[in-house]
Amino acid sequence: MGYVLGLDIGTSGLKGILLNGKGEVVASASKEYEVLNPKRGYSEQNPEEWYRAAVLVMKEIIKTMPDAAGKIEGISFSGQMHSMVLLDEHGEVVRNAILWNDVRTTKQCEEITEKLGTHLIEITKNKALEGFTLPKILWVQENEPDLWKKTAHFLLPKDYLGYRLTGNIQMEYSDAAGTLMLDVSNREWSKEILNQFNIDVEICPQLVESTAKIGELKTELTEELGISNSISVFSGGADNPCAAVGAGIVKSNQAMVSIGTSGVFLTYEENGDKEYKGQLHFFNHVIPNAFYSMGVTLSAGSSLNWFKKQFAPNDSFESLLENVNLIEPGSNGLLFAPYISGERTPYTDSDIRGTFLGIDISHTKDHFVRAVLEGITFSLRDSQELMREHTGKSFNQVVSVGGGAKNKDWLQMQADIFNTPIVTLKTEQGPAMGAAMIAAVGLRWYPNFEECSEIFVQIKEEFKPDSAAVKKYESIYQNYRDIYPAIKKISHQLVN
Repeated sequence: MGYVLGLDIGTSGLKGILLNGKGEVVASASKEYEVLNPKRGYSEQNPEEWYRAAVLVMKEIIKTMPDAAGKIEGISFSGQMHSMVLLDEHGEVVRNAILWNDVRTTKQCEEITEKLGTHLIEITKNKALEGFTLPKILWVQENEPDLWKKTAHFLLPKDYLGYRLTGNIQMEYSDAAGTLMLDVSNREWSKEILNQFNIDVEICPQLVESTAKIGELKTELTEELGISNSISVFSGGADNPCAAVGAGIVKSNQAMVSIGTSGVFLTYEENGDKEYKGQLHFFNHVIPNAFYSMGVTLSAGSSLNWFKKQFAPNDSFESLLENVNLIEPGSNGLLFAPYISGERTPYTDSDIRGTFLGIDISHTKDHFVRAVLEGITFSLRDSQELMREHTGKSFNQVVSVGGGAKNKDWLQMQADIFNTPIVTLKTEQGPAMGAAMIAAVGLRWYPNFEECSEIFVQIKEEFKPDSAAVKKYESIYQNYRDIYPAIKKISHQLVN
């Protein structure tokens, strides 16, 4: 075995990691690029920046690990979901990509919901939200008709990078599921949705598996990089399922909790017949013929960042959290709802706002800090509860990644609130690790993702639920669930 290279096309930059056959990261590099905000609520990027970043990252990795120039066997990708790239008949970019976090398409989402109603969820398993690709297409149709007439293909970021590296156009299922145009259960473009919105099926790329070989690295690129061998390029996947695979989530009794700016609670699903009625996202997986469900907390780590910035700007995160373990579960009756930017799961409410509830004269800064951590974790448990309520799902392990995996007291809190053992990883590389594993499976180094994860993913530490804390949190969580209906009306009045 030689090396595999995983490239992750993020929102603010591109990361590359080089792994050997034992799953060891032997080199890595990253390059940042700009997010364009031409108007309020607009978020765009020049797709050429992804390509330039990828070339620079590959050059830096080969400079760090010179033998990689003759030993990279496969490359694959993970990428930001939903972000729309339009190409003309010559394969040239028609306009800047409209990113997943662009919110200009509220009107188009309302139109989609009005025309398709609950049938949209039956086909796509998801509600119409501004982040998805279909509303972006409708916005271009309505506001930039001349550009839409030029459009011959649409792609998502990692598919565009695959096109630039190989010259071939395609899209795999996990990213296609995030367009709101895929029949998720039947794994095909929905002609009903396309016809409803006058979208020619010809602009939709051919669908392939994540592990499908889509070509080889172009000759001009191998020459520029000084590469002496041919390199297989594999389709790759959307960032969330890549992150899940990279965390070893390959069985239905496992889940991943990822706490960054936002938070995600995600699990593997074996089949496509789950009925979450749009309350959770449900998408095709990078694992062939599998699916995953996930809930999103919009302000997870950003709630803690906000608190630190406003009330403890001179503290490091380590010092801010150092006394959390001295505060009993429940923060002495103080509750925090992390709705400071609205909420996604389970409410899909952009007008709800956060709150501290139960403040009294005994509360110190440490009580508030613990309450923030508990509120974030309660919000993520909402997604866990939806999985249990709708399908009876239970878990014997949750892998914690991101900022929430950096503090042992918070990790114990997660184990107690989820009432599930929490584990952390020896090497946390996020979606880029999943991309590298896709290349490893595509090369047939391993017959499937389960066997690959046994080698590539290693557990660092486990935190088991404390029975006394679990019992206390059960009662507190029920109080937390009462917050949203109690504050909804007044919160909306304050916002509007």
